[in-house]
Amino acid sequence: MAGFILKRMLQAVFVVFAVTLIVSFAIRLSGDPAVILMGGGGNITEQDLQNIRQALGLERPFYVQYLSFLKGILRGDFGKSFMGGTPVSLLIANALPATLLLAFTSLIASIILSVPLGIYAAVHRGRWPDQLIRILSLVGLSFPNFWLAIMLVLLFSIVLGLLPPSGMEGPESFVMPALTMAVILTATNVRLVRTSMLETLSQQYIMVARSKGLRDRVVLYKHALRNSAIPLVTYIGLQFGGLIGGIVIVERVFNWPGMGTLAFDAISNRDYPVLQGTITVLALFIVLINLLVDIAYGLIDPRIPTE
Repeated sequence: MAGFILKRMLQAVFVVFAVTLIVSFAIRLSGDPAVILMGGGGNITEQDLQNIRQALGLERPFYVQYLSFLKGILRGDFGKSFMGGTPVSLLIANALPATLLLAFTSLIASIILSVPLGIYAAVHRGRWPDQLIRILSLVGLSFPNFWLAIMLVLLFSIVLGLLPPSGMEGPESFVMPALTMAVILTATNVRLVRTSMLETLSQQYIMVARSKGLRDRVVLYKHALRNSAIPLVTYIGLQFGGLIGGIVIVERVFNWPGMGTLAFDAISNRDYPVLQGTITVLALFIVLINLLVDIAYGLIDPRIPTE
């Protein structure tokens, strides 16, 4: 297991290196931050722009800027924002907890909903509860997250006045953003749990367990669910990456003070250090989650080779 973890960690280092290199190169094609800082007025001279580029270190060759960025990562220093000079590490430290809390809340809510519904649909295969759950999951998959977010704001904030429309001001402010993400995740996970459980319930060892007189709850949750968990764990790990990516739009709709909002503002302002730092940190978390998923394989089913 130690060799397996070391191998995965080396792969993670390469992935993060590749991501930061691609992002660092791509964002420099998006525009000149010196023009943004000067306001884009007609009285800007080329000398003014050159002075700003020199002050920001943008006159240096790309490889020099990138190597400087990598050295800063090793020290936990992502540079300073072009807009105001605030350290990027401080901006990330303020935004990251909000994003992670929202992401994990959505993911946990999805698991709590999807596992019992998926099992119930599999047990009642072909009957009306199964058909109803499948139809609802298909409807949930059809909702774009930004549309669902706007509809929830209209219903619960404007029409009913029950929840705050934006911001992160208390437990009630989590309801709509987490529900928006959880609906999409649950719709996918229900179908995955149902399919996996149907395959597991047809196995011979399940029939043997039932023939021994074990209760249905023990058979389902102790024997069948554990052996059905591998695809679910795999997909949840992959979902986390998609969740972080999709949460950008949701954070904008609800004015959530997280990494998505920070990255969106950095893109608008051509704030290279903030965008580089944000994407690097998000990439690190996604790689870490995938590593934990790989390790979980061996814990759930020791028969899986960790090579």
